[in-house]
Amino acid sequence: MVNAVVFDFDYTLADSSAGILRCIHYALQQMGLPLALESRMRESIGLNLAKTLTFLTGNEDIDAGAEFTRLFVEHADRIMADHTVLYDTTPQVIATLRAAGLPLGIVSTKYRYRIEGILRREALFQHFDVIVGGEDVTDHKPHPVSLQQALRRLNCPPAQAVYIGDHTVDAEAAGRAGVPFVAVLTGTTERHHFDTAQCLGILDNLLTLPSLLGH
Repeated sequence: MVNAVVFDFDYTLADSSAGILRCIHYALQQMGLPLALESRMRESIGLNLAKTLTFLTGNEDIDAGAEFTRLFVEHADRIMADHTVLYDTTPQVIATLRAAGLPLGIVSTKYRYRIEGILRREALFQHFDVIVGGEDVTDHKPHPVSLQQALRRLNCPPAQAVYIGDHTVDAEAAGRAGVPFVAVLTGTTERHHFDTAQCLGILDNLLTLPSLLGH
């Protein structure tokens, strides 16, 4: 039985890619680094910012990761909210699950304050019982700590929750936390990439999630 539903944010509930690409471009440019291909930048969405730099450039230096993060956040504070749109299915699915009495949460590497601002703008903030963002933990997905933190605050055992995400990083975090996982193909990760993950389902979008969960 599912007693709580926790979502990733980017490419799961919303498309922030336009803003993310601009912020990556800005940070790389300010650091004097070669600009990355758009397809490669899109593949990095869902990683924490230090790992994004490594993914795009191979640079694993801690100080470089911190500078990239600072520059990304600096630009994101200016432009991210205006370049983030919810998927059309998101409000309906959230309303359906909430009407069924299910506690809802979000676990993301995106900063919590930014997620909260977007949800308030879309009049959805009140539907979520917990949001754990990138500033709330020191170890990011696929480390399970952020998901574990959310479940403690929801007072829900891992086996009685479900985590919804678009990336194999989300699947790995769920597996390490002992939480059943549902994949959605609204990001850049393709169906076959989830072949080795244990998924309750792999959905084209969120619309069929309530029926999958029995609601």
